[in-house]
Amino acid sequence: MINNAKLAQAFATKKALKVISGLNNFDVENVSAVCQSAEIGGATFVDIAADVNLIKTVKQLINIPVCVSAVSAQLLAEAVEAGADLVEIGNFDSFYSQGITFSAEDVLNLTRETRALLPNVTLSVTVPHILALDEQVELAQALEEVGADIIQTEGGTSSNPNHSGILGLIEKASPTLAAAYAISRAVEIPVMCASGLSDVTAPMAIASGASGIGVGSAINKLNDRVAMIAVVRSLVEALNSGVALTVK
Repeated sequence: MINNAKLAQAFATKKALKVISGLNNFDVENVSAVCQSAEIGGATFVDIAADVNLIKTVKQLINIPVCVSAVSAQLLAEAVEAGADLVEIGNFDSFYSQGITFSAEDVLNLTRETRALLPNVTLSVTVPHILALDEQVELAQALEEVGADIIQTEGGTSSNPNHSGILGLIEKASPTLAAAYAISRAVEIPVMCASGLSDVTAPMAIASGASGIGVGSAINKLNDRVAMIAVVRSLVEALNSGVALTVK
């Protein structure tokens, strides 16, 4: 169950936008800039690293919900104690370059352990894109059974766009869009489509069945707050157009 009313409403209306500062990003100045830009730009919530001081700093700066990502149930429990509003098991993308991967059983065990420690906290779980698509669907269904409230997809790091421009943006998003399409038809809980998305592909994520999107590097790699805010606003507008397209 999604405990925050505004967050639940955003998912219900398929307009949830999560801005991700990065699971391994502990730069207080950068994370603060990303989170403040996210709020000004109209994002629904932010996703930051599991660091107690970072969480406390961000909670003082913004009024939108703060999600914390980690691959440790204990770290997530400590994050909630520090003020996190919801937690995320993932994002796994940042580990693949280190040669670290997570099996379906790894993710299930982490979810069970986290849910045992945090029985009443909204829990999002990423499904690793390294799994075959049918295995991603099976894992998502199992995660729903053991208490996940939100399923998140990924895939941007595995895509290999062959073109530039709009076609390249669509190619980059294709793995996570495919996962969102398949998983959203197999579970009852909301699906958040993340990794490799842009304002071009945000409406496609909603049309594919997602109830929201997560965007990281398109925002957190920028060095200018004005540019960050502009990207967030473009994503909010894209989500609104995606909902309109879905309703028609």
